Amino acid sequence: MQTILYENAQAVLREVSTVVTGKDECIRKAFAAVIAGGHILIEDVPGVGKTTLALALSRAMKLKENRVQFTPDVMPSDILGFSMYKKELDRFEYHPGAIACNLFLADEINRTSPKTQSALLEVMEEGAWTVDGVTRKVAEPFIVIATQNPKGSAGTQLLPESQLDRFMICMSLGYPDFKDEIAIAKGKNQGVSVDHMQEVIDANGLIAMKQAVSAVFVHNHVYAYMVKLVQGTRENPYIELGISPRGTIALSRMAMAWAFLQGRDYCIPEDVEHVFCDVATHRLVLNTKARVAKVSREDVLTEILGSVKQPASFMERS
Repeated sequence: MQTILYENAQAVLREVSTVVTGKDECIRKAFAAVIAGGHILIEDVPGVGKTTLALALSRAMKLKENRVQFTPDVMPSDILGFSMYKKELDRFEYHPGAIACNLFLADEINRTSPKTQSALLEVMEEGAWTVDGVTRKVAEPFIVIATQNPKGSAGTQLLPESQLDRFMICMSLGYPDFKDEIAIAKGKNQGVSVDHMQEVIDANGLIAMKQAVSAVFVHNHVYAYMVKLVQGTRENPYIELGISPRGTIALSRMAMAWAFLQGRDYCIPEDVEHVFCDVATHRLVLNTKARVAKVSREDVLTEILGSVKQPASFMERS
């Protein structure tokens, strides 16, 4: 069973790579977050394929998707739904919002109002939302993939730290290299798009993968390594706000998912190291000293990774 799930996971990655060219590492990390049960924030300049990646993941896994373009006039009721009085029935009837799906794509989330942004908080953390005193559960599986333009872009509203912390990873696609950009241009001209993708698995297949990830073995030495890295963010002189315990949980789940995608049922320190920056970057708040010294979050995280020694022995089960 484990082998079949691994092969299906590789098939999903291959299918997504047919429309997202030259970004295999980004595809793998995004899919790792999905099977780890987390939400994804993709921050980058417009036009590099953020939305295409989200849609491609949805199509490859045959998930019900809803997409909302987050403009300033989007209201919380557009996301969560609303109740409307029906005269012929003499009662209020609930009309579901865009959140009633498996994969919710929040496109350019930092262009809408903070009130609408916060409407996602309960859904992302609790797996439920409340309208008129009635709480409804999300579908299973449920994933939020949000895209945002870089901080400082025209018309953007910064996401609060409380909402950023609910995204398992924050990643950037970046510009393609010369050869990949040629391939992208050729593909678009030849009609290659998400509409022509093959469905590899369905929602039940994704749930089975998530269960397999949760069964990946993590030795106590590896857990200790994770916590030392997290504590390093709380003690660093350039960091005002370090990673919370929620971030520690996200790091462990991502490392387990990464191990699964490597074909292993156990986690090693290299898995943790590989996903650490993606889990940690958006959770850090740098202080004035860092801004004056022009030290970036990536610089600080690289320093922490270099200063925390990896465990030498981790394979003994305890």
